[in-house]
Amino acid sequence: MGDDSEWMKLPVDQKCEHKVWKARLTGYEEALKLFQRIDDEKSPEWGKFLGLIKKFVTESNAVAQLKGLEAALAFVERAHVANRTVGEVVNGVVSKVFNQPKARAKELGSDICLMYIEIEKAEIVQEELIKGLDNKNPKIVLACVETIHRALSEFGAKTFSVKSIVKLLPKLFESREKPVRDEAKLLAVEVYKWIRDALRPSLQNINTVQLKELEEEWAKVPSGAPRQSRFLRSQQDLRAKYEQQQQQAESEVDPQVDPYELLEPVEILSKMPKDFYEKTEAKKWQERKEALEALDALTKNPKLEAGDYGDLVRALKKVPQCFYDLQLNALLGWHRVYGRSLGHMLVVPTILEKFKEKKAQVVQALAEAIDAVFLTTTLQNLSEDILAVMDNKNPSIKQQASLFLARSIRLSTPSALPKTLVKPLCCALLKQVNDSAPEVREAAFEVLASMMKVVGERAINPFLTDLDKAKLDKIKEIADKIALAGGKKGPEKEKSAPNVQPAPEAPAKPSGPPKKAAPVTAGGKQQGGKSKNAAETKEVTETELSMEVCEEKAAAVLPATCIKQLDSANWKERLAGMEEFLKAVELMDKNEIPCQALVRMLAKKPGWKETNFQVMQLKLQALALVAQKGRFSKTSASLVLDALVDKVGDVKCGGKAKEALTAIGEACSLPWTAEQVVSMAFTQKNPKNQAETLSWLSNAVKEFGFAGINVKAFITHVKTALGATNPAVRTAAICLLGVMYLYMGAPLRMFFEDEKAALLSQIDAEFQKMQGQTPPAPTRGSNKRSEDQEKGENPEEQEEEGSADVVDLLPRVDISDKITEEMVAKIGDKNWKIRKEGLDEMAAVISDAKFIKPTVGNLPIALKARLGDSNKILVQQTLSILKQLATAMGPGLKQHVKSLGIPVITVLGDSKNTVRAAALATLSAWVEQTGMKEWLEGEELSEELQRENAFLRQELLGWLTEHLTTLRSVPSDMLLCVAPLYACLEDRNGDVRKKAQDALPIFMTHLGFDKMKKTAGKLKPGSKDQVVALLEKARSIMPAKPPAKAAPAKPAAITPPANLSAGVLKWNFSSPRIEYIEQLKTQMAPCVAKWLQEELFHPDFQHHIKAISAMIECLEAEKDGVVSCLDLILKWFTLRFFDTNTSVLMKALEFLKLLFLSLDKQDYQLSDLEASSFIPYLILKMGESKDVVRKDVRAIMDMLCKVYPASKIFPFVMEGTKTKNSKQRAECLEELGCLISLCGLLVCQPTPAKALKEIAVHIGDRDTSVRNAALNTIVVVYNKCGDQVYKLIGNLSDKDMSMLEERIKRSGKEMAPPSKQVEEKIPRVPPSQANASLLRKPSSNEPACETSSLLNIPQSTGPSLVTPEFSLDVALLENDLAPICELPDLVQHKLEDLEPVAFPEPKTRPLPAPFDLPSPTTTINLVISKIACGDLNISMQALTQMDDVFRQRSSPDAMVNNINQFLIATVLQLRLINSTHMADQRVPKEDISKLYSCIVGSIMTVIEVFAREASSGVLKDLIEGLLTVILDPRVEDLQDGRQIICSINILLGKLFEKGEQTNLLRFVCTNYEHLFECL
Repeated sequence: MGDDSEWMKLPVDQKCEHKVWKARLTGYEEALKLFQRIDDEKSPEWGKFLGLIKKFVTESNAVAQLKGLEAALAFVERAHVANRTVGEVVNGVVSKVFNQPKARAKELGSDICLMYIEIEKAEIVQEELIKGLDNKNPKIVLACVETIHRALSEFGAKTFSVKSIVKLLPKLFESREKPVRDEAKLLAVEVYKWIRDALRPSLQNINTVQLKELEEEWAKVPSGAPRQSRFLRSQQDLRAKYEQQQQQAESEVDPQVDPYELLEPVEILSKMPKDFYEKTEAKKWQERKEALEALDALTKNPKLEAGDYGDLVRALKKVPQCFYDLQLNALLGWHRVYGRSLGHMLVVPTILEKFKEKKAQVVQALAEAIDAVFLTTTLQNLSEDILAVMDNKNPSIKQQASLFLARSIRLSTPSALPKTLVKPLCCALLKQVNDSAPEVREAAFEVLASMMKVVGERAINPFLTDLDKAKLDKIKEIADKIALAGGKKGPEKEKSAPNVQPAPEAPAKPSGPPKKAAPVTAGGKQQGGKSKNAAETKEVTETELSMEVCEEKAAAVLPATCIKQLDSANWKERLAGMEEFLKAVELMDKNEIPCQALVRMLAKKPGWKETNFQVMQLKLQALALVAQKGRFSKTSASLVLDALVDKVGDVKCGGKAKEALTAIGEACSLPWTAEQVVSMAFTQKNPKNQAETLSWLSNAVKEFGFAGINVKAFITHVKTALGATNPAVRTAAICLLGVMYLYMGAPLRMFFEDEKAALLSQIDAEFQKMQGQTPPAPTRGSNKRSEDQEKGENPEEQEEEGSADVVDLLPRVDISDKITEEMVAKIGDKNWKIRKEGLDEMAAVISDAKFIKPTVGNLPIALKARLGDSNKILVQQTLSILKQLATAMGPGLKQHVKSLGIPVITVLGDSKNTVRAAALATLSAWVEQTGMKEWLEGEELSEELQRENAFLRQELLGWLTEHLTTLRSVPSDMLLCVAPLYACLEDRNGDVRKKAQDALPIFMTHLGFDKMKKTAGKLKPGSKDQVVALLEKARSIMPAKPPAKAAPAKPAAITPPANLSAGVLKWNFSSPRIEYIEQLKTQMAPCVAKWLQEELFHPDFQHHIKAISAMIECLEAEKDGVVSCLDLILKWFTLRFFDTNTSVLMKALEFLKLLFLSLDKQDYQLSDLEASSFIPYLILKMGESKDVVRKDVRAIMDMLCKVYPASKIFPFVMEGTKTKNSKQRAECLEELGCLISLCGLLVCQPTPAKALKEIAVHIGDRDTSVRNAALNTIVVVYNKCGDQVYKLIGNLSDKDMSMLEERIKRSGKEMAPPSKQVEEKIPRVPPSQANASLLRKPSSNEPACETSSLLNIPQSTGPSLVTPEFSLDVALLENDLAPICELPDLVQHKLEDLEPVAFPEPKTRPLPAPFDLPSPTTTINLVISKIACGDLNISMQALTQMDDVFRQRSSPDAMVNNINQFLIATVLQLRLINSTHMADQRVPKEDISKLYSCIVGSIMTVIEVFAREASSGVLKDLIEGLLTVILDPRVEDLQDGRQIICSINILLGKLFEKGEQTNLLRFVCTNYEHLFECL
């Protein structure tokens, strides 16, 4: 009893692990009750039992095991974490439950397996059950078969795969145990219910008696479709609908599994006679026949293994005519293996040529062979070979080719017969209709009739206009009698059914892997989404209409004159008709637009063969408009796509054609449109069309996203393009690969490893450009709509799901069959050489497959054992295989994290650096595919961290720190790692302690300080104090979580940009490429309004002018937004410098002048990034041929010196002198002279000597203007430094030196007397620093202006608080009368009487008009800027002057506009006092008291009059700043501290009395605690 009392006090989970079986029994019972009480499937209670469920089912005591199984079943049914235990639990059920004698135990074990299937783990359950079939215990085998039978019966073949079951049935029928054979028979009957006759070929080799019994049982199977009686969790809500659908299902059952796929392939190449090829060419016919008979016997196998059959095909082509039967039998035997390559190996041309044989038996065999070839390819691939024999002189060849074509067409779908194929076939067949041989004519009629049946009469009639009525009627008559394959009807017989989804166009060749459809409720709405989104993305379907119907529908919505003018012979009338057409469509509602009818009207003669480009542009524009506004279907799209592809390469109409393609892609989905367009482009021979199509597709993918794209088909087309002879096509293909790389990543390269080295290097270079960039958010199509409607979802989950969808598009190979028992045995062998051999074979299997499915059989167990191998070379090789496995398996790797990923972490404890480095590389590769969530769930990670291994702890903590930094959320199980982390803080190894301290802030970011401190409370007192101290330290440096990704829409025209990705292209190019434009477009998207974005990047220059005009209008209103986006705005204007339209260029320069004027007023200084992305491209326009452009560029260069240091502008201008444009060189040299004249030699970069040597080189230039500009610049330097210039410029040729000396001599003579030119120029006075702004000196007759005259303020007569030495000389500031240099008094003359003296002189251009005279606002701004100065005396002086200004109130407009600026400056000074002056012992406390008094007095003056003019944000900052002063205890210690606090209290009272009550009340409500503390 004493022992019982001990374990009865334990918790439930500890009872379940107790060594006493009674304790475990009690624990299981209590656990069962607990599981039944928990209503929340995500309750943390479930996590306590996560590692115990396997022990529940493997209980050694039979009585306790029953209760354990019941509890395990309840756990699996109710817990959300149950799916993590599926592998180990089902394995335990198979090994420890199915061998029990009690039927109840077996039943519960089977129920557990089926419950795991219900929670979406069917694959793992099936894998474990199949493993159980290899057990030596017949009881286990029998139970596994029964469970498989039950699972298939209840869940159906869609959930529980039958492919692996079918392969095991022959083995089960050979079992020695009769119960196993009987249960296998029942299982075979159940499989037959689901796949019917597809099962028969796989069981043909079993015992005859067994097969006969099976046939009898199969005959008893009802003909109706089997019904799924149990559903997955994801299907539970749809159960009622599924049952209803099953009741309404037809009695016939189509096999869902291809019998061919269930067969095991047979390898025949190695079994062929060694002398086969010699015998086929032997002279004796008996030897040739012997070789073919041997091959005939091998090809009778139903399924052959893939291999290189090229040599065999070539040998069969040479077989003489007398052996056709054997030859064709061989071809028929392996056509499904060799597939499409038959045509490429010229087998089809050979067969067609052999149709000239007269023997009926041979012709029949040839027909069967070519029909078999067609099953593996398409008419598109065979069309060239067929058309080539249509003109053959032999009537038998023409007849049989036509008959083959007719049979093939009847097996095809309408989408397999595009217009590009129908047209050439019809042209060839029209010749045969009039052939002299009657059998050829009949065969031609049959082909045309078959084509009419499949694609429809309306589609083929345009090509039959040359036929007379009798022949046309005969074709229609034959078409009516034709029955298509599968009982399908042609398009003419179909009726529209709005509630019925259309059948897939090409079921035999799916465009990509099937995707999970969203669950649909009984009401027809999608779960997890909005019904509106579902309605918007629903596919529009319609039947093809006749021309007469289309004309009637078009006549109802279009003006009669418009229809009449569309087919006019006069292009002007057609142009007018198209303009009316556009107007009419724009006024129509969406449901009123008859899309197909309007499209057919556009195709009326001359249709898409229109020769006038203006009419054609309007047609393309109208087509795009119809696709955008109407309910545009794929039927309508198929009528025009061919024409659009033909026009996409047109110089004048290509842009409009691309817009139309984009509109169709948005209406009909990009995946479908892109696949049609690309396939059409590569059927044409025009490389321009192919290149432009690929270019359009690159942009379309960025706009629509990558979801749904048929990756496999695209890669095929890209490979074709890469092999094109035209370089433009190859370049476009490589650009498309770069875009695909953004979405698919590194796996994309694996498809192109077989390309030539030169081409592969270009592909790698393109991929390198894209590294670090993120795919742009979709702006078109259903992806954009769904994104906008699901903003509430977790962005991290959306991104992970999106990337998984893209990777799921890749075709993956199941390698479980290739991981044989022999290979696994090799990997586990005692001899290390054999183990290495096994690992090499495994690596080769993965490498050959490239992309694999997650089902890898027993491989995880074998590789896990090798991670602990004593041979470190094998450990590294295993890690390399695991890294390779990550790339090959993709997101499916998640299910192997616990079985393979965690053991890799154990390797981090190895003593060798190379092994640890390899393990870290493997972990990084795995995390890239799986994410961190699976690694952090469960206790495995914390257990690894508990190991007392310094290497393991050090590497693991570093790895966690690196990857946790990028996560926004972590599972709750991560809390389990905190205790081991604390242990690492006290580890003996210093590196471990350092890594643990580095990880502490990262852990705290995700778990929070409180949780981590609570966990530290469980430590020993000595450890606790140390850990808590470290926690407090980490709390101060805890980083913020990564921000969520979002792109909110802003109504303003210009808004501040979000943080951009680091991996962007550097803004450096000789001419803007498309990727730079697209990058800038993406970067500007969140910064500007959508309408402005469209105008900025519109291909028409008129829209650019409109956009610039809008930006000019909002420049003043959006000053802050413009500054925040300045780099993007300047980049966009650099693109305009490359436009050829002068109107756009002039408008751009107008804006830039206003922009830099505004920046100067704001005292803004350009950053290096902004300057380097703009100035080099502005300098390019200095060489513009038009004087008006160069004049504006000079003005902008002058303004640049005010917002960017001249010393930094100098190198850009120097770089501009290296151009081939002589005008640009001359202008740049003159600009250099101006900069040196203004700022002295210090402006020359990198040194005056180097700069002047480069300038002097241009003295010998061929162009006169360049020589003069260079000489003038050197003369300016001479005037600055005298004869030292000769030393600076270095050695010159005698000719150049003589020209320079002559110019210096002339300039010295001509600069002495005053001249009109000197008087008219406004000299630039060089400042004391090289990077100073331009200064202006007024003319002699300009009166000086003082502040009192500008603002009408009388001089204050009262005592001033500011000492005289700090008084503000406003007159000097306004008139720039700085005593830098004084000119001598000149004799007053009438300047009109003086003769103009012309002499060379560097240009000193006057400043623009707005700089002529400072305004009162400018003067006030200058004074306000000094309020926040760090010098107390200057700040007090400025406050006193502003107090005088506000008291006079003589210029109210200037004052009102500067209220916010003044208050902001005072707040800044308050903060400066609090943070700097109060703590500085060198600052006298009396001065601080005086400054406080000045601030309070000035603010009091402002509030009396202008309190309501201040903005709410500024008032908030002001109040907070004043409250901070009141709460600062250091203020009370000042001499006048109490008086200052009282003054601030009075000031706050005045502020609440005079200010805007609403804003102040809002502030009080949000900060009442702070205010209460002050009171």
